[in-house]
Amino acid sequence: MENNKQDLMRSIQIKFPRLSKGQKLIAEYILKHYDKAAFMTAAKLAISVGVSESTVVRFADELGFSGYPKLQKSLQELIRNKLTTVQRIELSNDYMTQENALKSVLKADMENIKATLEKINYQTFEDIVNSLFKARKIYIIGLRDSAALAEFLAFYLNLILDNVKVVAYGVSDIFEQMLNVDEQDIVIGIGFPRYTTRTIEALAFARSKNAKIVVITDSLLSPLATNADYTLIAQSNMTSFVDSLVAPLSVINALIIAVGLREKEKITSTFSTLENIWEKYKVYL
Repeated sequence: MENNKQDLMRSIQIKFPRLSKGQKLIAEYILKHYDKAAFMTAAKLAISVGVSESTVVRFADELGFSGYPKLQKSLQELIRNKLTTVQRIELSNDYMTQENALKSVLKADMENIKATLEKINYQTFEDIVNSLFKARKIYIIGLRDSAALAEFLAFYLNLILDNVKVVAYGVSDIFEQMLNVDEQDIVIGIGFPRYTTRTIEALAFARSKNAKIVVITDSLLSPLATNADYTLIAQSNMTSFVDSLVAPLSVINALIIAVGLREKEKITSTFSTLENIWEKYKVYL
């Protein structure tokens, strides 16, 4: 069951006739309000439906999950890429108020970083760092919400490696900006739900040109990961109209620092020059 999340709703429908009375109430609620149920604790779901918390736990077991948290996670992954911004606003209104917004968001971001630390593959991280030094050119694409991450990564990598290009919306099309990409290059794709079609297409195009593909996304099931040689997982869960980019940015920071540690002398020289420029032109107070 846990490996077939896309079949969850169908499974509930099939098993519905043999569920207990209380479990049927839960099933009906989830089928009608799965977007809300996905972010409820077992206790809160029990109260909303009018059953005991133990009934909720048994319902998860009946569906083949090893506990309610597994069912909840399955629901979350099922809906994350389907929720519109309006739906996310409505959902956040149900559990987040003006008074608890600060605490709720900071806590969620902390959980995202913790989950990222547990999920990330350290060998993959090292392999990516090694590959960056071998690349003739590094293309970075991150659109819409991920554009800020792409620009940040490109800015600092360019100070160290001098061969970085951001692929973004502009006068020329995405594909025109990647026209000369080939097997000597690396393309870094950054994207989180809701995934942008253009990013996925750009990575597929780079794959067709035999470029090495690095992806920073939220899951190995992400459509961006389909064409990836290396995938770095960074959790971005946030039930609101704003995506959480804290964990992805932390991973990007780590990538920049890991590259920089191998080019200490160059970085020292570069920032020494920059400091003189900043002083001359009064860039900072």
